[in-house]
Amino acid sequence: MSQSTKGTRKAVAIDQFGEKMKVQTLSIPEILPDEILVRVESAGVGVWDPYEIEGFFATITNQKPSFPYVLGSDGAGTIVAVGESVKRFKEGDRIYGFSSFDGRTGFYSEYAVVKADVASLLPVGLSLETAGAMPVDAMTALRGLDDSLHLKSGETVMIFGASGGIGHLATQLAKRMGARVFAVASGADGVAFAKRLGADVVVDGRKDDILAAARAFAPDGLDAALLTAGGEAAEKALSAVKKGGRVAYPNGVELKGTVRSDVEVMDYDGWPDQKAIDKLNGLIQSGQFEVHVAHAYQLEEATEAHKALDTHYLGKLALRVHQ
Repeated sequence: MSQSTKGTRKAVAIDQFGEKMKVQTLSIPEILPDEILVRVESAGVGVWDPYEIEGFFATITNQKPSFPYVLGSDGAGTIVAVGESVKRFKEGDRIYGFSSFDGRTGFYSEYAVVKADVASLLPVGLSLETAGAMPVDAMTALRGLDDSLHLKSGETVMIFGASGGIGHLATQLAKRMGARVFAVASGADGVAFAKRLGADVVVDGRKDDILAAARAFAPDGLDAALLTAGGEAAEKALSAVKKGGRVAYPNGVELKGTVRSDVEVMDYDGWPDQKAIDKLNGLIQSGQFEVHVAHAYQLEEATEAHKALDTHYLGKLALRVHQ
């Protein structure tokens, strides 16, 4: 049984996978008993979003998507309706949430349907704009540090790509978990950014001697490494991890070279669940936490936002949906 909703919404959608996205006027969908309807304030623009257009996520989640397919994997806004079985939320609550990659629940839209079990009240200190850019990147960072690396207080960890979307959040989360962070950032602005976020040592992955700096930081080798970007420099940096150390990277990051056999290397996914969302919120609220939005585009500028994914920027890109 679904709850009736009326009206239309502007949304960025595709009529089939592989098409160019465009702004469409669509009906506001009815919500099922376990769902909430959100007036979207902001949506994250992730480096993986172009893959959603090609149908990648619909395939790996084994879903039969609905068309027009609304894009956007995460976002934040205000609840305007709740399903009859939803007890944790009420109308007027400010939340962030995750898409189900089914074409129906995307956040590139004025109104979005969200499953209640992958939504959360906004943590104290985050605005709707910054919270909308955060969920998938923050969850991916947490899953890597916690579930894959099992990072412990006092350990040393390399965050490779520390000035990017996942990396700048992982840097802050790792510090809150009690680790010593060796950050590899991109460019002078990225180095300054990672330092400001609390990394213990920061090097420029474009020009600095990463291995020499890592050995000075951890003479016996780093305990762990989270690679949020791939490539030759990332693979070379793994030499700084000690024998028996742990390395994790989210699926989508490519390691093309031969990875050392004397370290544990794990790929992983950043799927959310309520336990992980609660842990993430607890870490966020333990101090000042920054979700850095380099630029917020209008909903109609989604194509320009995707083009900007290939440029140099700090943190995340976002869409500003409602003013």
